[in-house]
Amino acid sequence: MSDLKKQINDPFEDCTVVSIFTRAQAISDGILIDVSKQARDLGFRYPVAVTDTIWNSCINWDNEQEKIHQDESGRLYDVLWMAMLMAKRTKGEQAFFDVYRVPNGKSLPCPVTLKSVCGPGDQGEPVVTIMRPWED
Repeated sequence: MSDLKKQINDPFEDCTVVSIFTRAQAISDGILIDVSKQARDLGFRYPVAVTDTIWNSCINWDNEQEKIHQDESGRLYDVLWMAMLMAKRTKGEQAFFDVYRVPNGKSLPCPVTLKSVCGPGDQGEPVVTIMRPWED
């Protein structure tokens, strides 16, 4: 096989892999939080994870704020529901959407823009990740 054909077939064949960080490792390390079960209940067909940034800013809830009746399951539902609605309207692998959420320590809701990305998982299977627009 000519060198040119070899490069076209696998341009990275002779490269050394420096590091591989899989989705499974990211979930195990807490960088991604697997919410696939809850997402399936809303109609998602693929595994879904949210970044720890989204979990901590949009889903996690400090129960000491008794005047504001929210909980993590309701906040997660809101994020997943908005992601599902936008995914149905959007063609392509990315969808941007807004969620109103009450930040911990605050009493008034404010919007936050999120991004959902459908891409390949560890074995090339489709997976969805929900994150802030600047995350990847």
